[in-house]
Amino acid sequence: MPETAARKPPSASENPALFQLFLAFATISLYGFGGVLAWSHRMLVEERRWLTAEEFNELFSLSQFLPGSNIVNLSVVFGSRFRGARGAAVTLLGLLGPPAAIVTVLGVLYVRFGEVAALRGILAGIAAAAAGLILAVTAKMALPLFRRPIGHAPFVAVAGFIAVGLLRWPLHWVLLALAPVSIALAWWRMPR
Repeated sequence: MPETAARKPPSASENPALFQLFLAFATISLYGFGGVLAWSHRMLVEERRWLTAEEFNELFSLSQFLPGSNIVNLSVVFGSRFRGARGAAVTLLGLLGPPAAIVTVLGVLYVRFGEVAALRGILAGIAAAAAGLILAVTAKMALPLFRRPIGHAPFVAVAGFIAVGLLRWPLHWVLLALAPVSIALAWWRMPR
C-alpha cells in the first residue's frame, strides 16, 4: 500500500500553527518570484516535511485540475488540509500578500525607469533562472513516479502530451476525456 494511503491525517497537535502556515507561504512567495512551484516543493516536502513527495504530487495534481492558478489552488488545498477554512485563508494571504505589495512598488518604479537598457537585461536573466527552476522541480516531482510500478499513469500523461502539445487539441476537451479514463484505470488496479 502506498505511503500516502496508509498515512493518517495529522492530529491537531501535529498541525502547523496558523502563523507557521502564513510564514511558510509568505517565504515561498518571496523566494519564488516568477515561479513558486520549486520553492513550494522545497519548503513543504524537504524543509518542513509537512508532506511526502507523493502527497505533494497528489495535492499539486488536484490543484492543476481545479480552475485558477495552480499554486493558489495548492495553497488553499494545503492550508485547508491542516487548519480548515482559516488555514486556507492564511496560506492564501501568505502567498499573495507580500508579492502584491512588492509588485505594486515595482510597477511604479517600472513606469518611471522601464526604458533603461540594463533593466531589460536583468529581466532576461531572471526569466532564464525561472526556466531552470521549473526544470529542476519537474525532475524532483517525477522521482516518486519511478518508485512505483509503471501502471497506467505514464501512458495517460503521454496521451495528454500528444493531444495538447502535438495535436493542439483544446485542453478542456482532453481533460474531460482523459480524467475519467485515468480514474477508471486507477479504480481497476486498486486491490480489492
